[in-house]
Amino acid sequence: MSEEAKEISFEELGLTKPLEKMTAKELRELCVKKLPMITGASSQSKEELIGKIKEVFGMSDEEGAVSPYKDQIFSIKKTIRELRVKKEEVTERAQRDRIRRKINTLKKRTRRLARAV
Repeated sequence: MSEEAKEISFEELGLTKPLEKMTAKELRELCVKKLPMITGASSQSKEELIGKIKEVFGMSDEEGAVSPYKDQIFSIKKTIRELRVKKEEVTERAQRDRIRRKINTLKKRTRRLARAV
């Protein structure tokens, strides 16, 4: 099993997207065609297949990994909270709309940063 795993590297698989984004059907096809050392791929679920592939290549699960943008996301969320308080205090509709749009933009930025990992 370890001999066959050394013959092909993870980069040589030619994947176009990360394992987590692949469908179960694509993962099964990958195992059948390029990773013969993984047996029983046709009856395994997506999570099992990803686990087996990562095990073969010695990759660890990054479930508890901390985002490099964590501090930036927290500061943006703090700004959002401050803007929400400010929005409640403002009586002019135009100014409230500007604050609302600013909050919306900041929320989108935090989502983009979280997804960038």
